Amino acid sequence: MQQKVMIPNKRGEKLVGVLHETGSEKLVVLCHGFRSSKEFDIMVNLAAALEKEGISAFRFDFSGNGESDGSFHYGNYESEAEDLRSVVDYFTGLNRTTVVLIGHCKGGDDVLLYSSMYHDIPAVVNVSGRYDPKGGIEERFGKNVWEILKKDGYIDVKSQTEGDYRVTEESMTERLNTNIREACLSIDESCRVLTVHGSTDTVNPVEDAKEIAKIVPNQCLYFTSS
Repeated sequence: MQQKVMIPNKRGEKLVGVLHETGSEKLVVLCHGFRSSKEFDIMVNLAAALEKEGISAFRFDFSGNGESDGSFHYGNYESEAEDLRSVVDYFTGLNRTTVVLIGHCKGGDDVLLYSSMYHDIPAVVNVSGRYDPKGGIEERFGKNVWEILKKDGYIDVKSQTEGDYRVTEESMTERLNTNIREACLSIDESCRVLTVHGSTDTVNPVEDAKEIAKIVPNQCLYFTSS
């Protein structure tokens, strides 16, 4: 059974999600990636697969994405980790136990960051998260992105696949200051971390998964052929 759930975050914004309810006390929370939503195929299919196995799952939109309130921000890692905290707290208040966090792409970084800040989830799955947030910027926006941001304070992006959005100098700085390495080193050893990465990934390099695996205390690394 699926039901829509609305959860307030700490900024008073409404986070919209879908609960795949099986009646299980334990819960898996799914986090989408950059310029994505809870309706992304991976989120929907994974939630359905968990539901079929009798495991309740919750997929939701971070603020500024999908149906949730708020404005989109390019960096926003810590804010998304706090959104995730609001989700975990909400279900804790309903006597539900979040046992696994699963994040895809940027969502993978969000669950790692969350685990470094709050040590209350026994297992996280990072699917194709990026080790170095500085990577891929010039490939996405062009080599002159820094000049444009310094001159105009923002850059407007038009994309057929990701939609149109604005990257501000402030949001870019926030991304550059996000330290995934330090976050990984701060994850408690009791937290099991599974990193899954496509061996032919052309967006987030395979090397990023290997770097994460080197430093997370309780880590399993798995490569897929796609």
